[in-house]
Order: sequence, then C-alpha cells, then structure tokens
Amino acid sequence: MYESFPLRQDVPEQEKWDLRYLIQDDAAYDAAITKIQQDVDAFVAKWTDHIQKAEDLPTLFVDYEKVLADLYIIGSYAELDVETDQTNEAAAIRASDFSTIAAKIDAKLSFVMSDLLALSNEVLEQAKQLAPTYAHYIKRLIDQKAHQLSPETERVLASLSGTFQAAYGLYNTTKLVDLKFPDFTVDGENYPLNYNLFEGDWELESNTAVRRAAFDAFSKQLRHYLHTTAKTYQTHVQTEKTMADLRGYDSVIDYLLDEQEVDRTLYNRQIDVTMKELAPHMRRYAKLLQKVHGLENMTFADLKISLDPSYEPSITIPESKEYLKKALGVMGEDYLQMIDDSFEQRWIDFAQNEGKSTGAFCASPYGSHSYILISWTSRMNEVFVLAHELGHAGHFRYAQREQSLLNSESSTYFVEAPSTMNEMLMANHLLQNSEDPRFKRWVISTIVARTYYHNFVTHLLEAAFQRKVYEKIDAGQSLSASILNDLKRSVLEEFWGDAVDINDGAELTWMRQPHYYMGLYPYTYSAGLTISTQVSQRILKEGDTAVQDWIRTLEAGGTKSPVDLAKMAGIDLTTDQPLQDTIAFIGDLITQLEELTEQIGD
Repeated sequence: MYESFPLRQDVPEQEKWDLRYLIQDDAAYDAAITKIQQDVDAFVAKWTDHIQKAEDLPTLFVDYEKVLADLYIIGSYAELDVETDQTNEAAAIRASDFSTIAAKIDAKLSFVMSDLLALSNEVLEQAKQLAPTYAHYIKRLIDQKAHQLSPETERVLASLSGTFQAAYGLYNTTKLVDLKFPDFTVDGENYPLNYNLFEGDWELESNTAVRRAAFDAFSKQLRHYLHTTAKTYQTHVQTEKTMADLRGYDSVIDYLLDEQEVDRTLYNRQIDVTMKELAPHMRRYAKLLQKVHGLENMTFADLKISLDPSYEPSITIPESKEYLKKALGVMGEDYLQMIDDSFEQRWIDFAQNEGKSTGAFCASPYGSHSYILISWTSRMNEVFVLAHELGHAGHFRYAQREQSLLNSESSTYFVEAPSTMNEMLMANHLLQNSEDPRFKRWVISTIVARTYYHNFVTHLLEAAFQRKVYEKIDAGQSLSASILNDLKRSVLEEFWGDAVDINDGAELTWMRQPHYYMGLYPYTYSAGLTISTQVSQRILKEGDTAVQDWIRTLEAGGTKSPVDLAKMAGIDLTTDQPLQDTIAFIGDLITQLEELTEQIGD
C-alpha cells in the first residue's frame, strides 16, 4: 500500500507549482539579481542624507516599496524552489547565495529605518497628514523609536541577518536531508518511513500495532539528532535574547510580541485560559477515541486517529477543487475565481517526493499570486488543509490589492484567522448539506481533529512549551536536550492529565516544529482560530452582512492592530469572551460527537 516517495524529477509536472510566474528561468533570475543590486545602489544614492523632513516621506515610501517588492519576488523564487526538494544541491546553493546577497542589501538599506527613526515625533506626525495611507506604518515607527540603535549598529546587524537565520537552515538540513528513516516491521511486514509519511499517514493509521510501531521507529531516529537539534534551538533562542537585550527589552517575549502589536495580556490569556478550560473537553475527546477504537490505554501516539477511519472517503485533486468552490462560494465570485486560478495556473505543489518540506504553507510575495505547498495524501481531510492555505492566499490577495507593500501585511497574531476561517466555512457547508448521522459525525470529528486539535491544541501546547523556554532564557539559564524534553513532557502531562499516557517519544515533538524558529508564532494559531470561530458563527447567522465585514477586514491588511482588525469583523479581543465562547463551542462539538456515536451504536 505504501511506497517510498519518488524523486522530484519523477513527479508529474501537473502536481508541481509553477515558479515561472515569479521568474521565468535561471537566466532571468541571474539578470534579476544583477538588476536589483543596481536598483538598490541607485536608491541608496538618491536617498542617503535626504530623509530629513515630512515632505520627503511620501516619495521615499513609494521608492522603498518598489525595491522591496522586487527583492521579495526574487527571494521567493530562490527560497520556494528548495522547499520542494532539500536534496536539490543547485537550488540549495541558490537559496544560500541569495541569503548572502540579501544580507548585503539589508545592510545597504538599513539607513532608511535609522534615518526615519532619527526624525522627531513632530516630523513623523506631519508625515501622517501628508501621507495618510501610511498612518499606521508611521505610528509603528514612532513606537519603535525607543528600541532603535545607532545607524552603524543597525547596519552591522542588518549585514548579519543571514547569520541570524542560520539556525533555521541548520534545523531544516538536519530534519530533511541528514535524517533518514529505515523501514519498520510489524508482523513480518515492512513499512517505509519518512517525515511526510509519518505525519501524513502513519499518525492517522487505524491499525494500532502499525501506528504505534511507526511512532516508536520515528522517535528512535529523532533521538539520533536530539543533541544537535537542541544545540541548534539553543543558538536560535539565545540570538533572540541577545537582540532583545540590545534593543532594551526586559524580556525576549516582550521583544517578540512588540512586532505583533500585542501585549502580554493577550498572549498569556490565550495560553493560560486554553490550558485550563479546553483541557477537560479534549480529555473527553481522547476518551471517546479510546472507547470507539477499543484501546486498553490511550497514548500520545493515538491522538490523531480518526473517530471513524473506515468512513473517511478518499478524494482526488480535481474533486477537491469542486468541494472548495461549493464551501467557499459564500465569499463571492472574486474568491471563486482565485480558487480556479490556483488550480489552473499551478499555484499549488501537491507532489509527494523525497526531500520536500513537511506540513503545508502559503507564501504570498507582494506583486504576485500566492504559492501553496502541501503533500497530497488523497484523504478527505486534505481538503481542509487546502482550504486553510487558500485562506492565506485570499487574505493576501485582498490586502495586497487594496494596500501598498508597507501596509499590506497584518500582525502574525491575526494572520491565522483567514486560514482557519476557511476550515470553518468548509465544515459549515458540509454540515448544512447532509442529515446522515455518520457523515455528520465524520465532519464534526474532522473539525475537532484537524481544525481544533491541530491548530488550537497542538500549536497551543507548543506555545506553552515555548513560553517556558523563553522564561529560562530570560532568567539567564541555558537549554539542553534533557531540559527541552522535560519541559515538553510537563506541558503534555498538564494538559492531558490521566486521560492520555505520555509515552516515550512524545517529549521529542519539540524537535518536529519549524514554528519555533519564527518567533512567537505557535500561539497565534489559536488566537486566529478564536477570531475565525466567532466570525464564522456571525456568517451563519447574518449571511452576507458578516461576509462583507470580513472582506473589508481582510482588505485592511496591516493598516490596523490585531485588536482593531478583529473589531472590524465584530469581535472584541479586549475581553475573555471570544476565547471562552470558542472553547465552549469546541466542547459542544465534542458533546455532539459523543451523542452521534451513541446514536450510531459504535
């Protein structure tokens, strides 16, 4: 049934994304590299020592955005290619070379921020009046002034930007190139194993013996790189702490939250309330899985199994498009056109091949359409994954169309709301179009297992672990493999209580998540899902009025804070209510699963 993944060169073209919309070919890439360096030099010559008064800023911003837009397109071409095949040496070298070039460009351009932040608040306030389009961006500049260093220091830090990202590169190389998995054996039969097979298939496998054997074999191989990965992570967080200290923050957490326009209140609330109030509901869900599957004990390795694995249909890529168009049709014709374009123009990389990055993501360089990476398994739940990534694509489509580059990107606190919104719309559509108890149970269990367990629980537990890590770093303590394992195990045990056995290997899950190298990203999944859950309920009750509010929110891009963006969509994040309502909603879904299971008679 399962075979090792093919090499990238053996994958059908139709299953690969088409990067030619960014750069036509390698020759065009080389030409673009030459041109961007010339353009940067021309920009530097024009603006050095000429950012002095409010009247300068409107033109400066336009020129600056043009350089950045071209740079992002070129960088996306270099970086996306290697994501589909980490073993492609030519692509890896190109990505590494671009990182070096980009660091030099960053150093040359660092004077822009230094000179802007050297302007008085009075001048910056005047610039708001002259360039109202950039009002929020200028406000962020004023907020940033307290943490800006000398121009020379900023130039040095910019030139080291590639080095600061080195830990993430080392992590990916270890994970996707060096780490190899031998086959594992169950009852005399051999099964292939790699990262994508484990996370895309074996974790969901209904055969308990095979699933647990895969977990053990996977964990055994992870351990071979335990200390290297721990050292890599230690290097990353220590770099973040150094930057926080240099910029005058009391804590690395405050340093990372500042970029998100969020304070500790929202951050801690998301973690603390969820750990306390969602845990009882998810323990009920774990017990339900244990009962339905007849498991003597429920282990961490069993948490991703389907409630009804024999029922989940398989689905082809073309069929997924039709599901998406029906479910997301409520968003309007323009949104549906985006879905058509994403398939017809090959925005999406569906292929499963050796060396491909795990998981799924959406990259949306300004001035181009989005690119979505996914490893298609033909399971129906992949439609939810694809809907999620198209939510990101839709968000940036609206934001980039309505906003200039410096105004287009919203805070990462908000960025997972549009993606998880699409999962909710998919679920709403499926539930509204069937009265069959078994199908309804499958849909609800998919929402719980895919949307909420993955986004709300898995990533939130990562956030709780991550907070403990940064607290140690802030206290001047170092990390080690054993400390990281203990921290992860303690978080899992606190959340799951006695409902789930935290078996050996569960503590290693911190080794699997690239989000740890992206600042305080993990908790934003549950934050975004809190927003999207509440807005999706508004859409169910109010229809197009709520849809139009949501579209206007997406169009606002980065022109408002996360709290103000949520307010545009009708959600008040200054209180606990949206989070508590969302947790209650999850609890109600699990109650429905218990009732439907009783009705069906499993």
